[in-house]
Amino acid sequence: MTDPTLERWRLLLGEPGGACLGGQSLDAGAAARDAALDWLYGRDEDLRRRGVRQGGTGASVLTTVDWLDDITRLFPKETVERLQRDAVERYEIHDVVTDPDVLARIEPNPALLKAVLRTKHLMNPQVLRLARRIVEQVVRQLTEKLATEVRSAFSGSKVRRRGRLRLARNFDVVRTLRANLGRYQPETGKVVIETPYFFSRTRRHLEQWQVILLVDQSGSMTGSVIHSAVTAACLWGLPGVRTHLVAFDTEVVDLTADVDDPVELLMKVQLGGGTDIARAAAYGAGLVDQPRRAIVVLISDFYEGGDPRRLVRVVRDLVTQGSKVLGLAALDEQANPDYDRDLAQRLADAGAHMGAMTPGELASFVAEHVGR
Repeated sequence: MTDPTLERWRLLLGEPGGACLGGQSLDAGAAARDAALDWLYGRDEDLRRRGVRQGGTGASVLTTVDWLDDITRLFPKETVERLQRDAVERYEIHDVVTDPDVLARIEPNPALLKAVLRTKHLMNPQVLRLARRIVEQVVRQLTEKLATEVRSAFSGSKVRRRGRLRLARNFDVVRTLRANLGRYQPETGKVVIETPYFFSRTRRHLEQWQVILLVDQSGSMTGSVIHSAVTAACLWGLPGVRTHLVAFDTEVVDLTADVDDPVELLMKVQLGGGTDIARAAAYGAGLVDQPRRAIVVLISDFYEGGDPRRLVRVVRDLVTQGSKVLGLAALDEQANPDYDRDLAQRLADAGAHMGAMTPGELASFVAEHVGR
């Protein structure tokens, strides 16, 4: 029987790793996994130069449909998602999201959603309808997750007064112990509780605030565009919050009318192009009704193609008039930013809060300021 660890090394290295098995052949299942990996990674010139995955006959035998069927059968779900992500992001195998037969088989996931948004301009109406299934399913999953975080952020704070609802989740352990310490029983090591105390949850009184999301739709910001659309949808309709969503490259497009339908919104986004952040910031400033009740969130990598001095000036003016300006280099689940640090520092010096956030952290930031 083949050692599983050695077999994994053989699958990792491809045919050049045959020495790992001491001349033994792969069994049928392992050979099928090897062919599926070779179909994808055998086309990688860098791996080939390093003597890894030098390629074979797999790419000429398997179609994309065959390959998707094979990896679904041969690998666990996490591996399948990684292989699909590499196919569309690393090797730009566009038929993964533009071929109707492929779209009918594929399991929606965030990597495929990004690929659909990048390639939807290549799709005919029939394919676009199939691709929409990916958008709808992934957006629904993201919305369900974020909606819980938003509800938690806006649900109100605990106050230390005796509550009427004696529920376990409202139990005030510290106050209860402090009030009943006189009933401590040394022989049992226990405190006899005569009077339990509970938190009372109060909803914050919310005055009307504007939350203006300005989202860079350049290709590198795809993840942030997706999460901005979902975040805006979750904030939409909350008491005391009026949400705007504006996408920009060198042009500015106000998508607020579609905020309550993030699927439709994302299908309208046009990724790519240049970047004029200053123009978008000026547009956002023009939307502000009550400066001291406005949060302007600028989501970009801050590689400005327009006038950086104008951008700094607009941000400084917003801060001076009392608006909160939040500059985010990333808004996604990883919050791993790649951005122009020099311009970000200049915006911070002008009074903007700069950083990277997950959607839940942004919701908490908004809730904190709206609840004041």
